[in-house]
Amino acid sequence: MLQRFFFIVLMLLTALSSCKKESKADAAFYYWKQTLTLNKAQHQLLQEVAQGKLYLRFFDIKWNSFAGKAHPEAIISFKEPVLTEKIIPVIFITNQTFEKLSPAGVDSLAMQSNQLLQHLAKAQKINYQQVQFDCDWTLGTKEKYFRFLKTFKVLSHKQLEATIRLHQIKYQVRTGIPPVDKGVLMFYNMGKLSPDPKDPNSIYNPEDAATYISYIPKYGLPLDIALPLFSWSLHIRDGQIIQVYGKIGKKELSKTENFQPTAHKNVYKAVRSFFTGGIYVKTDDLFKLEETDKALLEQAATQLAEHLNKEEQKTIIYYEIGNLNLSTFKTRDFKEISAHF
Repeated sequence: MLQRFFFIVLMLLTALSSCKKESKADAAFYYWKQTLTLNKAQHQLLQEVAQGKLYLRFFDIKWNSFAGKAHPEAIISFKEPVLTEKIIPVIFITNQTFEKLSPAGVDSLAMQSNQLLQHLAKAQKINYQQVQFDCDWTLGTKEKYFRFLKTFKVLSHKQLEATIRLHQIKYQVRTGIPPVDKGVLMFYNMGKLSPDPKDPNSIYNPEDAATYISYIPKYGLPLDIALPLFSWSLHIRDGQIIQVYGKIGKKELSKTENFQPTAHKNVYKAVRSFFTGGIYVKTDDLFKLEETDKALLEQAATQLAEHLNKEEQKTIIYYEIGNLNLSTFKTRDFKEISAHF
């Protein structure tokens, strides 16, 4: 009788495991610093988590008011050989560029951008098949931005991707769907930066996310997912945010000679006036720390995965590896988070 019981349990476990759908998602990292230089630990993480797949920001395009034209900035420099063959170039374009650009200048910008990208990639012997564009377009700029994408596609003969914000998911009829092969949903920066210590984390919080995610299955493009790895501190003085600092984290805020914790979680008050890293901190200034850790990413992944089709192949892109605190995340963490998709 006992043997029969164990046999039934074994059969049930086997059936359940066979019904469980394996994740088809793979992983990748962004690299957003101007100089490409990865240390040994970063190289190891890139290989173990993403098999070397790296979304590399090549340059920004901004409007130069003095010259009256669009201009490339922060062009990537390579201080080491490219050790991975899985490079996807990323180009960031400010919305102001398309606000200022004439319709006739759109095609010219697409041509110049393609030429610069080809030149940079050829110099490093990077053979890319995709290009990703990051631009937070608006109703007033969508026609010019979409024309830019169409022209770039014709010139480059590459697969194109575009970053998509949550509001562009929810209001896709108004904001339009970019003419690209795939979108990349930026699942972060969903709340407003707030000086109120009681307000939630603006990088990710489930309440703000819940107002958008039900619209995701209806979006008109297949979507990859971008998740945050960054944290920052909001510098607050007299009830106003005066700056946001990525380099001031818990380690700096835990120095008792400079700060003391307040009654609010992750909010610290300066106990004296001083300088740190060229930043002036005044007595009674507040620093509101908004962090990203594994627990937050697990919560985000769990909430988001419920609205995605696991049968669709997708990439989970983590932003970003260049400034990642390697003591905070391990290889196993990323594999467990990606497994939700």
